[in-house]
Amino acid sequence: MSLCQAAELRPTVGRSVQGRTLYHRDVIAPDAQIRVLVVGAMHGDELSSASVALHWIQRAMETPANAHWRFLPALNPDGLLRQPARRMNANGVDLNRNFPTPNWARDAKVYWEQRTRKDPRRWPGPSPLSEPESRFLHDEMARFQPHLIVSIHAPYGVLDFDGPGTPPPKLGRLYLDQVGIFPGSLGNYGGVHKGMPVVTIELPSAFRTPLESEMRQMWLDMLRWMSERIRPESPEPPEAQVLPVKLRKPT
Repeated sequence: MSLCQAAELRPTVGRSVQGRTLYHRDVIAPDAQIRVLVVGAMHGDELSSASVALHWIQRAMETPANAHWRFLPALNPDGLLRQPARRMNANGVDLNRNFPTPNWARDAKVYWEQRTRKDPRRWPGPSPLSEPESRFLHDEMARFQPHLIVSIHAPYGVLDFDGPGTPPPKLGRLYLDQVGIFPGSLGNYGGVHKGMPVVTIELPSAFRTPLESEMRQMWLDMLRWMSERIRPESPEPPEAQVLPVKLRKPT
């Protein structure tokens, strides 16, 4: 609770299936040149992902680098707050299979039926963007136009990367392990289809928040890589609330 209070989250227009507000936080460096969107808890049973996003808000306030940061710590609050927490949203949809990648209607169903054997934890939904949470993130990407998306997951302990550019070789103890893309995933939609680089962080544990030293090293490694590899573009930055400063198993 204290971590959430310290984050000073602000409500967005987004709502979950059960009507819960989706919150965000902007942290903007005085010399911000790039826009970075950080997404946590897309899967509700990956509690550590929300925790890291909240901790990183504090890191951004201390060392924002040259970025306009926008944090969405809990994209799937219904899954996160369910007892027990579950991967899917309240409609039973895996939000990370619900984005409108090309040929979604054909590929997402085939992948779910044949590759996952109709695993209910990975159901892509009846249609792309059928869910309010994925629609909100889709629209937020269009509004914010990020130069980089950081999507935090668990528990496979690696990095994945989709899109143009050179991926980070490691963040802290997590090393790059690119293993393909999935129909309807954020990496496929944002990185491959829209050309917005997507770094997918797979924390080692879904329930244990990394040690403070581990989160700090991941943050510093990410800032270093961003300074070397992420370049600003010409469009004007969007308006914002200014406050003080694929894996061996499918993600």
